[in-house]
Amino acid sequence: MTEPSRLFGIPPGLDFGAALVAGLRERLAGQPPEAMARATLWVNSSRMRSRVKAQFGAHELLPRVRLVTDLAEALPLPGLPPPEPGLRRRLQLTQLIARLLDAEPDLAPRSALYDLADSLAGLIDEMAGEGVPPEAVAGLDVSDHSLHWARTQRFLGIVAPFFGPDASPQAETRRRMVAARLTAIWADHPPQGPVIIAGSTGSRGATALMMQAVAALPQGALVLPGHDFDMPLALWNRLDNALTSEDHPQYRTRRLLDLLGETPDRIARWTDLPPPSPGRNTLVSLALRPAPVTDQWLSEGAAMPDLREATAQMTLIEAPSPRAEALAIALILRQAAEDHRPAALVTPDRDLARQVTVALDRWGIVPDDSAGRPLALSPPGRLLRQIAGLFGQRLTGDRLLAMLKHPLVHTGADRGEHLRLTRDLELHLRRRGPAFPDPGFLRGWGAAHQAADWGNWLAECIAGLEQAGTRPLTAHLAHHRAVAERLAAGVVPGSGELWLENPGEVALAAFGALEFEAAHGGELAPHDYAALFDAVIAGQEVRDVLTPHPLIRIQGSREARELDSDLVIMGGLNDGSWPQLPPPDPWLNRQMRLKAGLLLPERRIGLSAHDFQQAIAAPEVILTRAARSDEAESVPSRWLNRLTNLMQGLPDRHGPQALAAMRDRGKGWLEMARALERPDAEIPRAPRPSPAPPVDARPRELPVTGIETLIRDPYAIYAREILRLRPLDPLRAEPDARLRGSVLHKVMEVFARAGDRTVGGLLAAADTVLADEVPWPAARILWRQRIARVADWFLAFEADHAGTPVLLESAGGVAVGPTGFRLTARPDRIDRLPDGSLHLYDYKTGSPPSQKQQQYFNQQLVLQAAMARLGGFDRIGVAEVAAATYVGLGSTPKAEPVDVSEANLDKSWAGLVKLIGTYLDPATGFAARRAMHKHAFGSDYDLLSRYGEWTMADSALRIVVTKRGAT
Repeated sequence: MTEPSRLFGIPPGLDFGAALVAGLRERLAGQPPEAMARATLWVNSSRMRSRVKAQFGAHELLPRVRLVTDLAEALPLPGLPPPEPGLRRRLQLTQLIARLLDAEPDLAPRSALYDLADSLAGLIDEMAGEGVPPEAVAGLDVSDHSLHWARTQRFLGIVAPFFGPDASPQAETRRRMVAARLTAIWADHPPQGPVIIAGSTGSRGATALMMQAVAALPQGALVLPGHDFDMPLALWNRLDNALTSEDHPQYRTRRLLDLLGETPDRIARWTDLPPPSPGRNTLVSLALRPAPVTDQWLSEGAAMPDLREATAQMTLIEAPSPRAEALAIALILRQAAEDHRPAALVTPDRDLARQVTVALDRWGIVPDDSAGRPLALSPPGRLLRQIAGLFGQRLTGDRLLAMLKHPLVHTGADRGEHLRLTRDLELHLRRRGPAFPDPGFLRGWGAAHQAADWGNWLAECIAGLEQAGTRPLTAHLAHHRAVAERLAAGVVPGSGELWLENPGEVALAAFGALEFEAAHGGELAPHDYAALFDAVIAGQEVRDVLTPHPLIRIQGSREARELDSDLVIMGGLNDGSWPQLPPPDPWLNRQMRLKAGLLLPERRIGLSAHDFQQAIAAPEVILTRAARSDEAESVPSRWLNRLTNLMQGLPDRHGPQALAAMRDRGKGWLEMARALERPDAEIPRAPRPSPAPPVDARPRELPVTGIETLIRDPYAIYAREILRLRPLDPLRAEPDARLRGSVLHKVMEVFARAGDRTVGGLLAAADTVLADEVPWPAARILWRQRIARVADWFLAFEADHAGTPVLLESAGGVAVGPTGFRLTARPDRIDRLPDGSLHLYDYKTGSPPSQKQQQYFNQQLVLQAAMARLGGFDRIGVAEVAAATYVGLGSTPKAEPVDVSEANLDKSWAGLVKLIGTYLDPATGFAARRAMHKHAFGSDYDLLSRYGEWTMADSALRIVVTKRGAT
């Protein structure tokens, strides 16, 4: 290795680590063993470093293997400033951006504060790494751009001190400093042994500078990954425009050659080992040609080899859904494990990777996932995020219970007793509230349930959360840690299991790093702190301490150059996933980046294309995609689209037949995936039920409101009154329609008892009830306004129907004929008129029932009138009913009279006697959804009756229910 320059490439498909070591051995053949030890290999990842070292025997001397990404750490040079922690820089920028958003709130939402700081820190580091001074951005002409970019340019001037010579360097900046220093040192004192950079194309400025320095060494060499030896020289010459070529897989190699002053024909093969399928490499090379030269498909396609042979080891799976895709991939990996064959799933889609991992779990296969699991989704990450989201907020019941049920809460003491108390507290909050539990309530509840210590512990944990305001980041973190550790410990000192095991250790390290740099964070409002904390831990990953399967791996697309598996599955081949769309840049647009000399957004697409070209060249490759996502039709990856279109257009080379064979092989795996979830026998749909329980089990008492339910949905009466099933109240109390109705009735009761028949009296009653019953300020204001809008109309209605209230929300009951059945009621209001007769009222928050609805279904008031006539209310005795009125107090107030003539009351009562007699007949079943007002209306018992498996068009099936079960 004495030539002045060395440029080599390894074609796609070869095991890069093995080929790299094989080529190095060839070049050092015949030299003493210590010659290998004098060589220095710079590789692109720790996995590649391990792979390279694994190629040497136990008794061989190894070269020095270093990471080009750790350039600054691998070669500590005196005189260079230490790198500044990235978190510190981002916290400093957070303060600047917060002030920018205060001045110009339309720039971005406050929740994006840390994300903006992160992207700006990346831009500053990129500018330093690429050697772009801030003056280059400041000098850009933005006169033909929108106001946003001009405003951004002004702001970048504010952060200019971060670029200055006195500024502490970040990672990429310091790598460039090291590369520049090494270039100067090596110019006078070159290393004595070979220096090789392998696996990188110099896509970042510092790495490219280092590669230039190595290429100039007497014994320096560059080994490029995935080099396309099939691409003609004329095409290499056309990759000179970043705007049109940045997304090509070989563009970075062309850019590096320009920096080195070399040409593509100077790149030699590092090893003579042939790729697994040279014909496939040629096919993919032609398919990935830049869009302006795709006419070469016609001219060069005729020279393609037989595509049936080139694609014999390729499979295309076009699944109908992401789940089907994940199951098919899991089956392939399972087959590989049974065959003791190394296999890897390569995908940038983390959702797909997680679905495959879950699918493999059914067979006890744990893949070696290089990405791990996001810290934010781990147990300690979730708990810490939950707590951060409570700062400055009123604590609701559902958020309190979600926190109490977290698996890390109360792990320092008796967790079983904690879960029992949590269950009891949940039932209390569902049934009786309050909507916003506070420390006082929790202490009282704990004392009332012989759990004073538990109630006091919980009250201490949540104390001060709502009052947390704008304060220094250090104060937020101290409060955050105290609450988290107290919750995890329970009623004993300590921190429970919060910081234990690998997820806890990673969470503690992330929290500690934030605490260490908190002095640079300034003051933050609670919502800003929650957003910042979420963003900080979002970038952390947890590797579960499990023993993975030695042959099954899941890797990201960037690791395609490091593949050493015979079988490669390329998953998630849809646009937006592979390639992933470039993230939006809030600071510089595409044209501004180009003029300033920065990297274009298409760089990411080009790197992804390079990964695609290398992965698809594996000995056997399976391409998978889902034709539809959870929401809409998906678009195939642009490279998969190009490949299939090219094959379809080459019938002379048997392209359509080869593509059909690829799809047929994929259909086999999809059919296996379908069979995996297909039940052994078809499960029949549940019929529309009409249970017929024994007569002695049927209800002997119902309220008048239950009569309408008995008519419309008898099954609900069966479930509630016979099975004793009650729907749980919502976990989070809300100002819903039910509460609004309850509040309105309470207001009218207080108003009637007070005796002040004025607008002021009505609103005073409303204020009293709303203050007691509605803890939501916005709902209180809105509902009070609604009452105020109808106050004049209601008072005028009252004046026209003058009477003295004699019964308000008081219960009554009466027997229904000879059936032994009792009908009960709690009238909203009954007035005694001057002639001694009665006027019954029923208040509605919406529209009152129409005459037709009253006739057939809603007989609440007419039955109350019949009860009053029969003496069903002890406080008023037997009395004649002169009138009954539904009073609708909705947006359009309306009074709907009820026919209380003697004939109608007799008719309605006779109908009730007949109805009750029918349902006391053992032959009558309680049919589900018999006559719903609207089919779209739901019942509390639709899940129990399995509505959906049957429809309203199905006949109800009578099911005889005995005490031992249904028959």
